[in-house]
Amino acid sequence: MGTSLVMVRMVWHEEAVKVQPGGGMRNDEAYKNADYIPGGAEYPARWAARAEAFRDARAARAKLGLTYGPGARNWFDLFLPKGRPEGLCVFIHGGYWLRFSPRDFSHLAAGPLAAGWAVAMPAYTLAPDARIGEITSEVAAAVEAAAAKVAGPIVIAGHSAGGHLAARMACEGTLPDDLAERVLRVMPISPLSDLGPLMETEMNADLRIDAAEALEESPAYLLDRPETDVHVWVGAAERPAFLDQARWLAEAWGCPVTVEKDRHHFDVIEGLEAADSAMLRVLLA
Repeated sequence: MGTSLVMVRMVWHEEAVKVQPGGGMRNDEAYKNADYIPGGAEYPARWAARAEAFRDARAARAKLGLTYGPGARNWFDLFLPKGRPEGLCVFIHGGYWLRFSPRDFSHLAAGPLAAGWAVAMPAYTLAPDARIGEITSEVAAAVEAAAAKVAGPIVIAGHSAGGHLAARMACEGTLPDDLAERVLRVMPISPLSDLGPLMETEMNADLRIDAAEALEESPAYLLDRPETDVHVWVGAAERPAFLDQARWLAEAWGCPVTVEKDRHHFDVIEGLEAADSAMLRVLLA
């Protein structure tokens, strides 16, 4: 990323947090999703039900609750395909680092499994019990633990806050070199690539992002590993803030970005369920 672009965008981190008239931070509305999606409030329950049914149907080839550290949420679920895996696909859930579990999204393993890939879905400590830098370290440990159980290449995808964490796995120095060399591709889906704007939201009372962490944990300000292919994905019907976040990462890293027609923040991940989807054709190529 060019120095001039860095300097322009660093203004986010040097400004005082501003409060909107009537209360609330100035970026709260920009980062709301459910309010701008028809039936948006119904999606979490729908995800959880589909995820539970998926786990029940595949219990014989699922290893649930494998630990990677001492924390209560330091675990991952591993789903295995029939036969020898082509490699390992890691999916990192979103929720603004504040909510959800990988078990709300188990059904998203369907597409990679059908293509012959094993799928790991890590949990991580949620804010405010962990800061974002600590969550990044946990996810890196989870990837390392999952990779020890499945041979071959690795692809990593994540959605929203999970898109941020997926992108962090593609940054220089996040993963051990021998592990990073196995990572063929990373797909940040609707990622949060610049944490600066989130400093000006009410949820930052729990996230506790400050200027230093915004710079240290924003993929858009960090170097990606040139050996790792990165492809950003975002829905065309997403909130403008998420379209911006996707574009910023693609510009910073010089990587492609797909803006998928008619997809919003909650249904853009559905491409992971089908082995023949455009999303999976890119991720598993």
